[in-house]
Amino acid sequence: MGPNLREILPILVQYNVRFIVIGGAAALAHGSARATYDVDVVYARDPENLRRLATALQPYQPYLRGASPGLPFRWDERTLKSGLNFTLTTTLGDLGLLGEVAGGGFFEQLLPFTQELETFGVRCRFVTLEKLIQLKRAAGRPKDLEAIAELQALLEERQRGTSTGQ
Repeated sequence: MGPNLREILPILVQYNVRFIVIGGAAALAHGSARATYDVDVVYARDPENLRRLATALQPYQPYLRGASPGLPFRWDERTLKSGLNFTLTTTLGDLGLLGEVAGGGFFEQLLPFTQELETFGVRCRFVTLEKLIQLKRAAGRPKDLEAIAELQALLEERQRGTSTGQ
């Protein structure tokens, strides 16, 4: 796991950004052994949250991942409002900011399928294991489909534990 999880999540929490951790970081929080090198979050798109998100990340030089250096890219509320999904590189590591995610929708639609967990040194919202499997299925990328088997096994192990009263 890259150090960016331990650095990015506390910053978002400190600035009261409303977000839900999905992807590999959520899989790790649920017990996955797979390494992840970025943080993916679904963020609320209300004006106050966009302001907080822009302010929180500004010192870490967000830039479009894979874009040629020197392109005119300004990180601010207006950019966030004009766009939806951003794959960024920052001085803390790679970050995926998703206004909408396949299989999960927007922040408000995904919120009922989350739980608050304390991990990576902070308390924040993570998508549930069941919903994470659905999101990975909807994404359909080879790496997501490979991860589903492990996540399904974790879910079955958790369900067995609950049914036996553990």
